[in-house]
Amino acid sequence: MPSATGQSWEKYQKNFADDEVEEKKITPLTDEDIQVLKTYGAAPYGAELKKLEKEIKDKQQTINEKIGVKESDTGLAPPHLWDIAADRQRMQEEQPLQVARCTKIIQDEKDSDKSKYVINVKQIAKFVVNLGERVSPTDIEEGMRVGVDRNKYQILLPLPPKIDPSVTMMTVEDKPDVTYGDVGGCKEQIEKLREVVEMPLLSPERFVNLGIDPPKGALLYGPPGTGKTLCANFLANVKLYFILLLCRVVL
Repeated sequence: MPSATGQSWEKYQKNFADDEVEEKKITPLTDEDIQVLKTYGAAPYGAELKKLEKEIKDKQQTINEKIGVKESDTGLAPPHLWDIAADRQRMQEEQPLQVARCTKIIQDEKDSDKSKYVINVKQIAKFVVNLGERVSPTDIEEGMRVGVDRNKYQILLPLPPKIDPSVTMMTVEDKPDVTYGDVGGCKEQIEKLREVVEMPLLSPERFVNLGIDPPKGALLYGPPGTGKTLCANFLANVKLYFILLLCRVVL
């Protein structure tokens, strides 16, 4: 068939060979070839390790079948074991306790189990109550915080003392055991820190004799891993008292 230019495209026609002739013959692998391929990349103890892994999986499956409980990352039971209605009923039956303070214990000379306890419920009143069934008289002391029932105000639970968050910041912590020899590559920084922080505290007379005021502090800056915290730890190891203060508390 001639084209628009008058040329014939038949001379450019490709002679396609039969598909059966061009198709390459695919030879299936034999069992021996498959075994040889399986050995590629296998370590000397690969077969023994696979055998041990299979034994471990079988043992684990047997243990799970006997236990009957499958562990979960969340610590919750499987959904088919949930009983939401019973849990809701239990929550309604177990009312929350009222926090009170035991101000006085009225001892019974004959029987200590019959002693009375004076409690002070904040913003309500004072009551003389008994102990609950699960509380021992030795567990309650005067001035202790206790959990009481909202109906009869019986003491059901001894509570730990209330701690002010500001007091916890002032608790004494163990000194770090980092010394100057544990910090490497910071010789110049260590000398400056000792002159700025340690020397004014241990030898203030030097600054008095020189007639200069000691530095007020030092600011350590730099990328992570350069030894800033480590230098602060060896400074805290000096025989002095330091106050640990976090930046988020200041902000």
